[in-house]
Amino acid sequence: MSRCGQDGTRAPVNPRLLGHLATFESSLGLWRLNKRLAARRLAWRWFVESYDVGKRGVDVVGSVAALISLSPLLILVAALLRLDGGSVLFAQTRVGRFGRQFKMFKFRSMRPDAPRITRLGHWLRRFSLDELPQFYNVLIGDMSLVGPRPPVPREAALYSLADRRRLVAKPGLTCTWQVSGRAKIDFPRQVQLDVTYIESQSFAQDMRILARTPRAVFLGHGSF
Repeated sequence: MSRCGQDGTRAPVNPRLLGHLATFESSLGLWRLNKRLAARRLAWRWFVESYDVGKRGVDVVGSVAALISLSPLLILVAALLRLDGGSVLFAQTRVGRFGRQFKMFKFRSMRPDAPRITRLGHWLRRFSLDELPQFYNVLIGDMSLVGPRPPVPREAALYSLADRRRLVAKPGLTCTWQVSGRAKIDFPRQVQLDVTYIESQSFAQDMRILARTPRAVFLGHGSF
């Protein structure tokens, strides 16, 4: 490569200068790339944090509204369980977001003196009424209205690395596969649907799942 001198002839360009220019352009390009990546990371972090804050707000409002509106039913079920003898609630250890364990509450559906489902418990499970106390889990932040169902520790211990992707999100009362015929969906497909939900979370998607939940519960195909 050459450049024009004062007499019009072309003088060779200093190779060291070319090297400096190439290094500068490379550094400038790398700097621009890093800036773009940093901007994207910042935008994604802002989106995730905003979504988490908004989702938590929906969880609090939704769980309070549910507990208040369903209070007559909650009191009725509690009274029937008390008349049947034994405790009203059953607390079970579950695995939540990032592997954190918590106590998930349910109405008791088994006999206290034997591992056998009660007559009332059959109907509670049939329409997922045994899971109503989990609105309290949502209120205190252990769970969300929408998210993968929380496994028990012995199930989580058997998770493969791919299965553990389900634990990235806070567990929920309802999720995609539960409103799509949970009894007919095998575990690998459940994981796939949960991961798809996690990777494409949005308020619109949460609202669609919540809107489909009552029908699934009424038909006995889903749960809260």
